[in-house]
Amino acid sequence: MSTLTLEQLNTLPLAEAAERLDGLYEHSPWIVETALQQRPFVSLAAFKYRMVQVVAAAGREPQLALLRAHPELAGKAMVDNSLTAESSNEQSKAGLTHCTPAEFDKIQRLNAEYNARFGFPFILAVRGPRGTGLSKAEIIATLERRVQGHPDFELAECLRNVHRIAEIRLNDKFGYTPTQGHQVWDWQEALAQHTDAGYVGTGQLTVTYLTDAHLACARQIQADMLAAGCDSATIDAVGNVVGRYESDSYPRTSDERQSPISSKTLLTGSHYDTVRNGGKYDGRLGIYVPLACVQALKAEGKRLPYALEVVAFAEEEGQRYKATFLGSGALTGDFDPAWLDQTDADGISMRDAMAKAGLDVNAIGAIRRNPADYQGFVEVHIEQGPVLNALDIPLGVVTSINASVRYVGEITGMASHAGTTPMGQRRDAAAAVAELILLVEHCAAQDGDSVGTVGQLQVPNGSINVVPGRCTFSLDLRAPSDAQRDALEAKILTGLRLICERRGLHHSLTRTMQASAAPSASAWQQRWEAAVTALGVPLHRMPSGAGHDAMKLHTILPQAMLFVRGLNSGISHNPLESTTSDDMQLAVDAFRHLLHQLAHAA
Repeated sequence: MSTLTLEQLNTLPLAEAAERLDGLYEHSPWIVETALQQRPFVSLAAFKYRMVQVVAAAGREPQLALLRAHPELAGKAMVDNSLTAESSNEQSKAGLTHCTPAEFDKIQRLNAEYNARFGFPFILAVRGPRGTGLSKAEIIATLERRVQGHPDFELAECLRNVHRIAEIRLNDKFGYTPTQGHQVWDWQEALAQHTDAGYVGTGQLTVTYLTDAHLACARQIQADMLAAGCDSATIDAVGNVVGRYESDSYPRTSDERQSPISSKTLLTGSHYDTVRNGGKYDGRLGIYVPLACVQALKAEGKRLPYALEVVAFAEEEGQRYKATFLGSGALTGDFDPAWLDQTDADGISMRDAMAKAGLDVNAIGAIRRNPADYQGFVEVHIEQGPVLNALDIPLGVVTSINASVRYVGEITGMASHAGTTPMGQRRDAAAAVAELILLVEHCAAQDGDSVGTVGQLQVPNGSINVVPGRCTFSLDLRAPSDAQRDALEAKILTGLRLICERRGLHHSLTRTMQASAAPSASAWQQRWEAAVTALGVPLHRMPSGAGHDAMKLHTILPQAMLFVRGLNSGISHNPLESTTSDDMQLAVDAFRHLLHQLAHAA
C-alpha cells in the first residue's frame, strides 16, 4: 500500500482513513477513530498528540485494556507466531526472535514478575529513541530496572511507550523520516565516544574541562561545524568552539573579504562538558540542533540577512574547577583571573591546564562580546526534568530560569547515649535537620513553581547507639523570580531558627551561591511560541529550575530557551538521559522557524 500524505489523512472518508491507519495501536482501533474526528490536522505531530489526548481522556480501564492488548516481549505470542505484523517486525529488529536460551529464560522470568506485580505486560518501544532498534542487552536492563518501579509510574511509562510505538508506526505509514533528528542523534552519539581517562571502558560519560577527552570533543565539534557548512570554526582562548554561518552580505571574493559584516548576529549554543557519569544530551543538544539548521541552509544554498554564531561552550558544569559557566561567562566579560590559580584534585592549576591545551590566557579578555553586534541569544536544551515527559508534550517554551540560593549549614546539640536519654530530654541535631527537610518540602510545595532541597545530610562520627550531637546539611532553594526566592528563603530560615530554639540547639549557615532569575525576553519567548505553534505542537510554557548558559548571556543580551522532552522521566546528569530523534527533529524545525521569523523581520 502506498504511503499516506497529510492531505489524505485530512480528506479521506473517515472509515477509509481509519482503515489505512489500522495497527497503530495494538488491537485498539478506537484511538485512531476518535482522534480522526478532530480533523483537519496541521501536521503529523498534531495528529500524534491528538491520539495521546484520546488515551488520556479515556480513563483507567480503557488504558489498562490497551496495555493488556500488547504482547509480552519475546513472549508466548512470538513463540506461537501470533504477533501482529507490526509487533513481529519490531521484535525481530530488536533481535528478540534470536534470543539465546539463557536470554529467553531471563526475559520470560522478568515478564512474569512484571505482570504479576502490575497487572499488565511490560511495554517498551523496542525500536528505540532513534527508531532503529534497541539491543537485547538494553531491553533486558530496562526490564530489570522497571520491574522495581511504582505501579502508577509504570502505568504511565507503559502508555508513553505505547505512544512511541504508535509514533514510529505512523512514520512508517507516511514514509516519514526525521532525517535531521537522526543527524543530531548521530552527532551526539559520536561525540559521546570521548570520555575522561578514568571512565574509558566503563560505559560512563565524563568530560571535564581541558582533559584529553574534552580537547578531543572540541576538535570533533570544530570538524562537525565545518562539515555542516559553517564558514569558520575556531577554538577561542578558554576552549569555546565558535562556528559562524555568515549573512547574505558575506564577502564572495578574496578582495571583498575586507568588507565589514553589517548585520547583527544571532548567538546560540550550549556547553559540551559533562558532569561525572552524565548524559549525552545535556548541553550538546543545543550545539547540534542549530548546526542541523546550518547544514540545511548550506545544502539549499541559502543565507540569512544576519549571521548565525553557534558557540559550544567549553565549561558550564564546574566539575574540574570551581568556575561554573566559565565558557559563557568569558563572552560576557565575567572571567575572574583568580580562577587561573585554582587547582584540580591532582593539583594541576587551571593556568597550567590551559597552557598545556595551547590556550592563551592573555587573550581571554578579547573573547568578550559587544552586545551591539548581536540580536540576542537563544538556547535549545533537553528539559532535565519530568514535566514534558509526564504531559506527553515534545517541546516547552521557557519563561524564566529560576533564581537560586544555596547554603551549607550545621546544627549542634548534645551527643548522648541512645539507650539512657529519654525522648523528652534529647538535643538531637539530626532530628532538627529532618524537621527542616519537611519544612522545606512544605514551604516550596505551597509556593507555586518554587523548589527546595536538602541534598546533603551527614552526622559526623555518628554511631548507631548515640543521639546525634552534630548534623551538617545543604540547602538549595529556587524560584521563578528573585522576590519569590527571597520570600521562600526568609520563611525557611525563620523556620530553622524556631526549630532550633524549640529544641535547644544552635545552628550556623553559610551562603555559598546566589543567582538572580533570568526571565526570558518577551519578544524572543514569543518567537519560540510562534515556532512551536506553527508545528502543531501544544504550547507549554514552563520555568527552568536548572541553570544554563543563557543565564550568563542574559546579563548582556535578550535571551529565551526551548526545552526538548527527555525520556525516562526526563532524568538528566545520568546515563539514562535520552530523547527521541522525532523530538529532536521538532526542535530543529522550531529553530528553523525562528530563523525565518528573524529573516522576515530584518
